[in-house]
Amino acid sequence: MVERLAPGLHIVATPIGNLGDLGARAADTLRSADRILVEDTRVSGKLLAHIDAKAPMSRYDDHSSDDERQRIVALLGDQAVALISDAGTPLISDPGYKLVRAARAAGHAVHTVPGPSALIAALTLAGLPTDRFLFGGFLPPKPKAKGDALADLAELRATLVLYESGPRLADTLALMVELLGTREAAVAREITKLHEECVIGTLDELAQRYANSPPPKGEIVIVVGPPAAAESANDAELDTALDEALSRLSPSRAAAEVAERLNVPRKRAYARALERSK
Repeated sequence: MVERLAPGLHIVATPIGNLGDLGARAADTLRSADRILVEDTRVSGKLLAHIDAKAPMSRYDDHSSDDERQRIVALLGDQAVALISDAGTPLISDPGYKLVRAARAAGHAVHTVPGPSALIAALTLAGLPTDRFLFGGFLPPKPKAKGDALADLAELRATLVLYESGPRLADTLALMVELLGTREAAVAREITKLHEECVIGTLDELAQRYANSPPPKGEIVIVVGPPAAAESANDAELDTALDEALSRLSPSRAAAEVAERLNVPRKRAYARALERSK
């Protein structure tokens, strides 16, 4: 007998390719739910049939209206409603956060059943720094807007994770070379599926590879390493900059300004500033 779930909204991560990645708790939740919200009934119907989940499906996506969202929220007082996406973790590059906000505002419980996520899976495949990363979702499709978005990310000292389509991949990589420079990067696609692939190289190498080949198929994640650390200034460069700054600032403020500009430790800059100010 399937145990009844507590009323509220249940956010359930689903496989990004391999159905074997659906966890036991996720499967139990979907089999026990009173209703399941899906992006595409054809896609999710296959997964639900695979685990023999029989709850009725309702479509919920970017085009769902505020009225539809409120109708869903009205059910949460006495029904367990599960939210899934076509693949991966709901709310990651999809509109689920609006429903979560509305459910919480109405005082309903929100539960999560974590699991597969393409962005995390791609990070583990890429072999790039993971201590600090930024998920940028899908870049804008138009070149000007895409360039502006990449320019905003250019100086961020973190690994970047972005989603892209096959037909736009080559142009996006070429623009990354122009705006981000030579960095380590990876292109991962079809993660967890039969033809899983993760190509590693510099942005230049990847741009050249995909410029000379047919657009790849499948879901694509681009992972770009952080910018290389700038070389620290030598003593002569530091002294020249400090002398100029000391002509208009106190030693402490001159040291702070120069340390940031020349990428040197503030302690070193301040010690030199004190010597130069005597």
